[in-house]
Amino acid sequence: MDIVIDSLLAGAARAAGTVAIIDVFRAFTTAAVALANGARRILMVGSVAEALALRAAGLGEICLGEVHGQTPPGFDFGNSPHEIAAADLRGRTLIQRTSAGTQGVLAAHGAGRLYAAALVTAEATARAMRAGAPQRITLVAMGEEGSVRTEEDEACALYLRDRLEGRPGDAEAVRRRILAGREIARFHDPARPYLHPADIAIALDIDRYDFAVRVDLLEGRPVARIEQPPRG
Repeated sequence: MDIVIDSLLAGAARAAGTVAIIDVFRAFTTAAVALANGARRILMVGSVAEALALRAAGLGEICLGEVHGQTPPGFDFGNSPHEIAAADLRGRTLIQRTSAGTQGVLAAHGAGRLYAAALVTAEATARAMRAGAPQRITLVAMGEEGSVRTEEDEACALYLRDRLEGRPGDAEAVRRRILAGREIARFHDPARPYLHPADIAIALDIDRYDFAVRVDLLEGRPVARIEQPPRG
């Protein structure tokens, strides 16, 4: 099994084999929370206009996500796991647009199997990716808006590699490393009230969920659902 770690939108475009697109702060943490709260599926799109059009056409009930970190006009929720945590999403189809995570999913045309990954689903994602004994696995850390590397996504990629290669990884060391990094300050910046400090605790609750977020194409659109990975 060949494991490649890559980064940003260019890395997503290069990715091949079984692929994980990683967005810890905050897209795919939010997606995992939404699915855990009962969402049936999440349509992942590249633009605000497409998200709103799909909701208007009845293909989804709830729009969530961000542009430059902020909730777009007309969206029901922002890109916040804390915000979505209390929502009753049972049976709903969500439509998600973000500046890094969903863009990476859309760019990953070379993926044979595709996952939307974060630390909250790391161990389950590793088990799901190992299933079927893939020859090649690509882990793509999306960073900030798909153009600047960030500590949390790169650390998640390394943690996933450890788990894929059978090493236990050190979840507490991963948390400490990220908490000491520069990204944390954004969540305490009064000029960015749309970034909830409570998002940090959820995003760094490593292996919070025992499911992976699998992305498949449905009528040409990427759709995320829960996948229960095999044990062992």
